[in-house]
Amino acid sequence: MERKIIHIDMDAFFASVEQRDNPELRGKPIAVGEDSRRSVVSTASYEARKYGVHSALSMEIAKRLCPSLIIVPHHFERYKEVSAQMHAIFHDYTDMIEPISLDEAFLDVTNNKKGITLAVDIAREIKARIKKELQLTASAGVSYNKFLAKIASDYRKPDGLCTIHPDKALDFIAELPIEKFWAVGPKTAKKFHHIGIFNGKQLRQCSRNHLIEEFGKIGSVFYDFARGIDDRPVISEWQRKSVGCENTYEKDLENDSAMIIEIYNLVLELVRRIIKNDFNGRTLTLKVKYADFRQITRSITRENPFLEKQDILNAAKQLLKKVDKSKGIRLLGLAVSNSIDDLDIKEGEWVEGELDFADYDEL
Repeated sequence: MERKIIHIDMDAFFASVEQRDNPELRGKPIAVGEDSRRSVVSTASYEARKYGVHSALSMEIAKRLCPSLIIVPHHFERYKEVSAQMHAIFHDYTDMIEPISLDEAFLDVTNNKKGITLAVDIAREIKARIKKELQLTASAGVSYNKFLAKIASDYRKPDGLCTIHPDKALDFIAELPIEKFWAVGPKTAKKFHHIGIFNGKQLRQCSRNHLIEEFGKIGSVFYDFARGIDDRPVISEWQRKSVGCENTYEKDLENDSAMIIEIYNLVLELVRRIIKNDFNGRTLTLKVKYADFRQITRSITRENPFLEKQDILNAAKQLLKKVDKSKGIRLLGLAVSNSIDDLDIKEGEWVEGELDFADYDEL
C-alpha cells in the first residue's frame, strides 16, 4: 500500500499568533524578536516579508529594509499552548505524528481514524479546522513520502494545499530548483552549482558514487531524493537529541578573560538545563559566531556523559583553545548531544565544522 503522508506547516507562526492576539498588529509588518543591535528576526509577518525581512535576518538590517517594522517580543508559552491545540486536531485523524518544531509536523494518515480515503481530504479538513478553531492559517503538503510532502507544503504558501501524486513525482522533481531540496542550504547549493547541478533533472543524471564523493554520506540521500525515494517513517515517539544554550553579546568579545567568563556563565546554565531534562550527553559542542556572522563549531565526544560543572568547564576551555580568537566574537553557545544510548562515535573523536548562518540549526 502506498503511504499517505501530510506535512503541516503553520504560516509565519509566531508573527501570526501575535497578530491574532493583538488586533492592532493585523495587516502591519511585524518581526518577532528582541529589539537590540545584536538580535535576529525569529519570524516575520507576510507584510514584513514584502520588504525582504525574513527569519534569521539581523534585526538592524530588518529595520533598515522596513522602516515601519514593528518589533514584538517572544511569548513562547503562548506559542506552545497554540501548538498543543494544533496537535489535538491532528490526533483526531491519526496518532502517527512526528513533530518537527512548534509549528510543523508530519502525519502518516495511511490508516487514519476516520477512514477517509484521500489524504488531501484530510489535509483540507485539518486546514479548515485550524482556521476555524485557532484563527490561524497553515499550509499542507500531501504525498507518498516525507521529502515530497515537505516540498509540497512550501509550494503554495501561505494558506496553501499541494499534492504530489506518485505518477507525477519524477516530473515535479525534475523541475525543482536544487535550493528547494531538503537539506540543501546556501553552502550546499553553491557547491551543487559549482559542479553544474541546478535542478532535479540534472541531479538525477549523477551517479550515487559521484554524489557521495562530492557530499559524503548525504550524497546517497540526494541520489534517492532525485528519484522520489524516501523511506523514512513518520516517528511519533520524540526523543531529545541535545540540550544547549547560547548568548549573543552587545559588544564583541575580544580578549581571553572575557571569553572565559562567558564560557563559565554558559556552563552554569547548561548544567541547569541538563539536570532539568535529565539528559546524559557524551558530546560537548562549542558554537562560535564571529562579528562577520561566520560560524564555527568545535566538539569532543567521549564514553562518559558530561554532567558536572567543573568537568564541562574544563572541556569547554579546551574547545575554546581550538578557536581563532583574533577576531571579535558576537555569540558563544554550548550544547551536549549524543546520549549514552548512542554508541556510534568513538571516544575522544574531535569534530569541527564551518557553517553558514542559514545552514546552522540553533543550539
